[in-house]
Amino acid sequence: MDMLPQGGIDRGSGVALWRQIADRLRQAIVDGEFGEEGVMPGEMALSARFAVNRHTVRAALAGLVEEGLIETVQGRGTRVRAIKRYTFPISRRTRFSEGLAGQFRDRQVAVIEETTVPASERIAAELRLAPGHPLLRLVLVSRVDGLPLSNSTNYFDAERLGQMGAQVRETGSITRAYAALGIADYVRRSTEITARLADERERALLELKPGAVVMEARAVNDTPDGVPLQFAITAFAADRVTLSLGAPLEEPA
Repeated sequence: MDMLPQGGIDRGSGVALWRQIADRLRQAIVDGEFGEEGVMPGEMALSARFAVNRHTVRAALAGLVEEGLIETVQGRGTRVRAIKRYTFPISRRTRFSEGLAGQFRDRQVAVIEETTVPASERIAAELRLAPGHPLLRLVLVSRVDGLPLSNSTNYFDAERLGQMGAQVRETGSITRAYAALGIADYVRRSTEITARLADERERALLELKPGAVVMEARAVNDTPDGVPLQFAITAFAADRVTLSLGAPLEEPA
């Protein structure tokens, strides 16, 4: 019980107590806080921990069962379900398909949205363009064996790379789309990673339940000689993907 988040139940928030408890237990599951066996505390222990009745705890556990995160086994109690996780390395030459090599049978990338937008100050600075410069904005969802793993919003110089959308649709890959446009190689300049709750749109695109956590990666890709290519914001489903941080500023051996 010491591993569970302490406190945080707000009886005046307007959010049902069972939902708040389910959210805290979900976060504990994502953080791996129930050990290798995945055995969860019993209803009485959870009731005492959160100072609620067992009916409220049962409702929280039922919600997590419906999400497929836990299961109740007769005579063995409640356990975290063994859900396959995909490991995705973040490195100087991060590539989605190559990073997941050997972990899947089928991979699909869907273009959800393609628009032209003016560059904000932040993105303009990262891509070394003037604020307001036209950018191609591509929203993608990547699936592995039918399971959505990530939702990304990608920005490219519309004057240089305005055909990226068509090429991603044709090739099913940003890397292959670059190659089709004459860019044989690219490298990761920087990556910033944070964890947060999925917003409503991400929950829909990634088929997540309310309270689900995503890992957000903000990345900038350049050509090997330092010409900016892409600014990307990618949300990975935290209960499906482990991000493995390598040495992003070093060339692979």
